[in-house]
Amino acid sequence: MSEKASSPGGPGTANGGSAGDPTDSRPGGPLPGDGESIVVPPSILKQQAGWGSPGDGPRPKTGTTVDEAPQIFASNVRRQDTSEAGYYENPPSVGKLGMILGTVLAVLLAGSAVTLYMVNRDGKTSAASTPVDAAPTAAPTPTADPVPPIKDSAKVLPTVTGDFGKKAVITTPAEAADGTFVVKVLSEGSGPVVEKNSWTSVDYTAKDWTTGKDIPSSYDEKGKPQIFQAGTDALIPALDQAVVGKKAGSRVLVVAPPAAAFGAQGNTSMSIGAKDNLVFVIDIQRVNAPDAVVSGTVTPPPADFPQVKDNGKKAAEITPVKGAAEPTELKSHVLIQGTGPKVESGEKVLVQYTGALWKDGKKFDSSLDKGQAFSFSVGGGQVIEGWDKGLQGVAVGSRVELVIPASLGYKDQAQGDIPANSTLVFVVDVLDAGVG
Repeated sequence: MSEKASSPGGPGTANGGSAGDPTDSRPGGPLPGDGESIVVPPSILKQQAGWGSPGDGPRPKTGTTVDEAPQIFASNVRRQDTSEAGYYENPPSVGKLGMILGTVLAVLLAGSAVTLYMVNRDGKTSAASTPVDAAPTAAPTPTADPVPPIKDSAKVLPTVTGDFGKKAVITTPAEAADGTFVVKVLSEGSGPVVEKNSWTSVDYTAKDWTTGKDIPSSYDEKGKPQIFQAGTDALIPALDQAVVGKKAGSRVLVVAPPAAAFGAQGNTSMSIGAKDNLVFVIDIQRVNAPDAVVSGTVTPPPADFPQVKDNGKKAAEITPVKGAAEPTELKSHVLIQGTGPKVESGEKVLVQYTGALWKDGKKFDSSLDKGQAFSFSVGGGQVIEGWDKGLQGVAVGSRVELVIPASLGYKDQAQGDIPANSTLVFVVDVLDAGVG
């Protein structure tokens, strides 16, 4: 897929999700200087992650803000309910006549509000008849068509050929799709099951059943797996909901009517119409729970590196070496060698980490304490420079120790428990990488 091509995940449309990456805090805290990018907690904004083209890098820094991928499409800040305060029986400095007049006025104002709402809603110049004691109601908000229930079959289905891990060949029948939202396992894997909130990476082949046109695939040139948290409405239901309950290593056929894809608006950039049914063949590559860590044979660090004690799903213990010279350049050591693809600049990477001070080993941050992996775009300036440089080329499934001098960290600025001009030590598990 070319770098300018659109990708078919789109923003999620299912209701009630809490999409997005848990990027409420960076390792060690926000970055110093004007390059600080804005990270919005999922509790404040729903991160409706539009699928970027596989292989797309992070958007360039403009002005004083780093634009991050995935883009935030919509807010999930709920309108706060207004409390209904009761009247006091004898408000101070108000007589009974004043209370009566005030009550009458309140009723008239309420009736007027309802009348104005009815006029504005209908776009008419005459008022609709409304009882004066009717309570004002909020204007209705537009809602998407409900997502149909998932079924494993339909009257007619596309045929699929090809093996897991390679681009599929999708052949659509002459008959039109019947509108059923189909999720059918074509071949079952033996890996962990995708749960709600599991970090999941998938490769995909896609086709527009209505037009017969192919949709760009992650298997195309420069394509990369899509990584997202399943079941959080981060992507369209055809992807987001389809993988939940399936095992890693599975190939899944998905037939998505508009309500399970791009809805009534379609996707003009991809020439997908409002009534188009889409077909996906999804290969579930990797699945990681939010608290996952890597495993494997540990290669101890060199003698002049801080020593690391593995504590499973708890933060690692990092012990400085007495008398060791404090480094002035970035140093790294692979503690556990992974077997996955190597992380490239511009990719979204999923990690667990523990950070400590070089001078005394005092821990200042750990994603394991939060029980939630951290994701960011490598090389995008979303984290300290030592991370952007130190994680490129690391194989997925690896655990690495990074020793980061202050010049590649927080420099001469103190940051929380990190004093100014501090050399930092991180133990980082690289769980997955792709686009998102």
